[in-house]
Amino acid sequence: MTSAYVLINTEIGSEEEVLKELKQIPLVKEAHLVYGVYDIVALVEAPDLDKLKEAVTWKVRKLDKVRSTLTMIIVERGGK
Repeated sequence: MTSAYVLINTEIGSEEEVLKELKQIPLVKEAHLVYGVYDIVALVEAPDLDKLKEAVTWKVRKLDKVRSTLTMIIVERGGK
């Protein structure tokens, strides 16, 4: 399994609309509104790197009111 955090900037005032649309994408496992430089942080998981890139490029980035993204591929997950 390949995972990434995707930091998303949206058009002003459309954060909740984009969040709702993100949660409809099957490979988006979590999505949260945040304060700061970015508007939304999403966790995307896919079977491999190609599927992950496809999901970010053709699903997340193509949402109408998404202005920009920054994808951070997870190398190792810490945990309990």
